[in-house]
Amino acid sequence: MRITQPIAGKVVVITGAARGIGAALAEHLAAQGARVALLGLEPEQLAAVAARCGRNADWFECDVTDPTALEAAVAAVQARFRGVDVLVANAGIAMGSPLRLADAEAYDRVIEVNLLGSVRTLRAFLPLLIRSQGYYLQIASLAALSPTPMITAYGASKAGVEAFALGVRTELAGYGVDGGVAYLSFTDTDMGRAVGRSGGNVPLHNLDSAIHRLATGIERRSPYVYGQGYIRLLRPLRGLLPGLVHRLGRKPAARFEAALTQAGPGASSSPIGPGGRADTRARKEPTS
Repeated sequence: MRITQPIAGKVVVITGAARGIGAALAEHLAAQGARVALLGLEPEQLAAVAARCGRNADWFECDVTDPTALEAAVAAVQARFRGVDVLVANAGIAMGSPLRLADAEAYDRVIEVNLLGSVRTLRAFLPLLIRSQGYYLQIASLAALSPTPMITAYGASKAGVEAFALGVRTELAGYGVDGGVAYLSFTDTDMGRAVGRSGGNVPLHNLDSAIHRLATGIERRSPYVYGQGYIRLLRPLRGLLPGLVHRLGRKPAARFEAALTQAGPGASSSPIGPGGRADTRARKEPTS
């Protein structure tokens, strides 16, 4: 059994912290005495989350796909908190569309944010994690374990971050840095509700329960963290899931594609949820 290391007093950096999993995790850890640095794209949302977290929290606007912005964020976090003990790579977006209808730029952006954004985030903060012999938690998804028709960019990115995090975990072990992957299914967040609606009102899992599991995983520096307990049972069955999804998913996928086609241009490439829309706005707004 892994020894639990209390989070109180630790500096935790969380990306995608303006809302959803990132915001809820920041508030939970802050309530346990952690010092939290919130990274994201929505200044007003970030400021509100930081205010709820209390005086040991601060926020930094940052696009995780931009190495220059990440470098500035690392410097700002270092100046404010004098180090980093835990890094949670949570920033992510999604879109629902078959590949045939998806706008290429929007499709590729999902992979850039979710996968390359995670790689760039760890690369930027790695010197501070090595210095503290800290812990890196990559937020993945049930989509890393199973094929994901109609959200294939999201599924590919989450499978990618799983492979990345588990591989780099071995690389960093000699430096005293531990790493882990967190798997979540449909959870009651802005993105979860939007995805659930697009999938036909899929039931959502309780957010507080998922956050408690994530926080416990961080304190234990666990290699695998399950936002919902049943996902643990699916990992050994992942070899069976492609055939099952293919058999059961063809007709629903065809219906979904037909509905998008009928909805007209643009419907198939819209980001899912307010976080995705914030990323789109950030890329369109001129830099000063």
